Parts: sequence; C-alpha cells; structure tokens
Amino acid sequence: MDWDGEPTPFVDADRQILFCLGGFPPDRNGSDWEGDVSKPAAEAMKGSAVQIYTVPRWQRKRAAGERIPRRGGHAAKSVGASMGGGQVKPQNLSHSPRLLAIFAALFALKCFERISGWTNTLFMAFAPDLWKFYRDTLDAVCSHDPTILRNFSQKFSVFSTTTFNFGPRTVTFPHIDFRNLAWGWCAITALGDYDPDRGGHLILWDLKLIIRFPPGSTILIPSAIMRHSNTNIQPHETRFSFTQFTPAALFRWVYNNFRTDKDINASTKTSAAEHEQRRQDKRRRWSEGIKMYRTWKGKVRTL
Repeated sequence: MDWDGEPTPFVDADRQILFCLGGFPPDRNGSDWEGDVSKPAAEAMKGSAVQIYTVPRWQRKRAAGERIPRRGGHAAKSVGASMGGGQVKPQNLSHSPRLLAIFAALFALKCFERISGWTNTLFMAFAPDLWKFYRDTLDAVCSHDPTILRNFSQKFSVFSTTTFNFGPRTVTFPHIDFRNLAWGWCAITALGDYDPDRGGHLILWDLKLIIRFPPGSTILIPSAIMRHSNTNIQPHETRFSFTQFTPAALFRWVYNNFRTDKDINASTKTSAAEHEQRRQDKRRRWSEGIKMYRTWKGKVRTL
C-alpha cells in the first residue's frame, strides 16, 4: 500500500475500525510538521542515544551467536508504568537517575509533546470508546498510587508507557506484543532519515499488507494480536521509532479493584458468587472489548 501519510482508517468486514494509519497533521498557519516535529524528534533521539550508549556501543554490530532481543537487534529503552512478570502492583520502570533525566528531557521537548498530542487526537477520533477505557484506567492507576508517574500530562496522552527505539537502524522482527491489551491499540511513530519508498515499510503479516511508512507519521494497531515488523532500510540511513502503549496487567489491576488475580483467588473473602462472576467476565472479555471499536460510516479505500 503506497500510503502518503493521510489519516486512513482500516475496517473489517463489519466496517469496524480495526486499526488506523494516522499519518501526520496537515501543515497550516506556518506549522511545518517535518521541520518543527519530525526532524527535531529524530535528532533528539540520536543525541540521547549517544549519551546513553556512546557512539561505538550504539553503532556496534552484534557478534555472531550473540543473543538478539525478540523484537530486533536495535537499541531500545522503555519508560513509564509497568506491571507483570511477578509484580504485585504497578511500578515505574526502574532506571538510573542519569537515564531518567535523559528521558525527562525528551518528554519535555515540544516535538514529542506534539507527537503525543497528535496520537491522542487520532485515538480519540477513530476509537473514542477504547480511548476512554485507556484514559479511565490510567487515571484510576495514578489516583490509587500517586507514585506512578505519567510520561505526558492527561491532556496529551492516555498511554502509560513509552519505548524509544534508538536504532540507529530500527528494523524489527515479526512479533506480537503479547503483554498488551488484546483488543487495545499501540501507537508507532516512525522517525529518522530514510527513504520510505525504499525501506522502513510496516508489514502486517496476518493481513498480508506491506504499508509505506513515511518518517514523522503515526500508525495505531492492535499489536497484541496482529503480527508486525518493518522492512530494512538502506545502509547509509537511520530509522528510529517512538511507541506508546499500556500493559494489559494495568487493566486487570483496575478491574480487580487494585488487586492481582492471585490475591483474589487466594482470599477467603472472595465468595463463590464473585468467583463465578469473574469466570463469566473472562468469557465475555473479548466480545465486550471489541465492542469498543467504532463503526466507520465514511468512504472506504479498497486495496
């Protein structure tokens, strides 16, 4: 699909919006998305990568036989709220004070604030019920535990967590983000200096789609169930990506009234009726979740 960055919803057979090619906002009133947002964000990520890794470590090639992370061999760091892997409650991902200062400097930049705000607008426009579910969940988590920090203010994002894929050549393997909400959306913003006609395309393997993915544009997909990756870029090019998501465990935490499944199942205070209700809720969870997708009534672009 030769996508030009124009916001484009993708619908299923029932015309529900399954995912969204969000693109970037049109330039108007002196605003230049590429010059004001896309390029400065890429330069900021490049500068931060050099601080975090040093140039030799950042640009090095992995040795033969060295273990490569599941999503790919590029440099990446995640920051924000997390839960899972044995955690008994939500926590901020742990980093050194130096790393936290670098992340805080990135989040404070106007370019990342605008990317996050644009992503939030797309999410709210194309999936308002799902957006509200994300907003209410993160609000509940932060209200219950004030030590949980947001990457952006409520005005700009409903996502709890961000991954900076520092590259310098962010080329991912086919994967699913199995810790994310099954019917939820993950936002991917491509950045860097690469020719989108010759590389960096998003591949959605289950749908047999290869989508042109220009720098500065954003795509929102259900990354927990849709296997995805991106194509290689040319040897002299750089590609970064800025992703936003919320772990599924945070939604379970709020549903459980700020407890884990293990705590509820082990508690003598949990009645038989409550156990039965939870079993019924689990059976309905997927069907209720996809009801949060909106029906598209506009024109549909066919491939």
